[in-house]
Amino acid sequence: MSDEQRDTGTGWPEQAEPVRPSGPAGEPDPRPDAPDPDELSPLAPVAEPGESPDDDGETVNLADLPPAADRSAAPAGSVESAESVESEPVGAAAAAAVAAPCRRVSSAGVMIGVLLALLGFTLVVQLKTTSTDPTLAATRQEDLVRIFSDLESRQKRLQQDIAGLEESQRQLRSGEQGRQAALQEATRRADELGILAGTLPARGPGLSVRFDAGGKPVGADQILDAVQELRGAGAEAMQISGGEGSPVRIIASTFFLDGPDGALVVDGRTIRGPYSITVIGDPTTMRTALNIPGGVIASVKGDGGTVSVDEPKVAEVSALHAPLKLEHARPVS
Repeated sequence: MSDEQRDTGTGWPEQAEPVRPSGPAGEPDPRPDAPDPDELSPLAPVAEPGESPDDDGETVNLADLPPAADRSAAPAGSVESAESVESEPVGAAAAAAVAAPCRRVSSAGVMIGVLLALLGFTLVVQLKTTSTDPTLAATRQEDLVRIFSDLESRQKRLQQDIAGLEESQRQLRSGEQGRQAALQEATRRADELGILAGTLPARGPGLSVRFDAGGKPVGADQILDAVQELRGAGAEAMQISGGEGSPVRIIASTFFLDGPDGALVVDGRTIRGPYSITVIGDPTTMRTALNIPGGVIASVKGDGGTVSVDEPKVAEVSALHAPLKLEHARPVS
């Protein structure tokens, strides 16, 4: 190598001389860091100082190489320039320095994505939990079907009621039809009040209750108890009759008294047994009310009498009560 090449640093770097094992021939080097004997053959030529092996295994004297200016014009593949040899370590270090931040940025992005996914999953679970009714979630399928069916039935009934009320309102607001509908409504209310007041006859389903005295006559208190039990069971119209005479209509103001010789006084009229009460209402409910323990049937039987309950096809209440003359009460307009 020339002095110019040493001063400028453009000469080829000298290759370090390989170190041969110092042990006897045919024995491995006992040193732990000794090279593999297969990699370093004792028959391979060793380059002398200042020489460099070429691609064919021959040694080249570095001093015989042309100057740097002439080597720059050498064809590609002949001998590598010193600049390329010196720039290789610098390029590898730069690539490693650029790749390390990229790997760090990629790991941070993955971590952020995982955290965002966990946050979204938590929000979805919380929303689903708060929007679910725990009572309905724990209900059986059969109960849910029954509840749904009940709600549908109730909705249909309410829709029918709404439709009926809207139709009534429309008829009342429409001229002649409104007047006719108002008249019909007033007539219906008058009929109901007439039946309750005893001024109109009535017919419908009901019962016929007969009282036969035993050793002791049937008293006024027992008949009054029977009337009260029937009213409590939903009786709408009643009349009482005796063995002779015409029946007497029973209304809210009717009173009962014990008469002479076991007779009964009803609203000032005397009737004698056996007594029979005809009542209009729900037959099953009224029959149950009469047969309650300790009721009127038990009381009459305790005195030796009998009570028979029959259910006719149609119960008729034909007796009428004279309308009361009001002296003080006036309707509110």
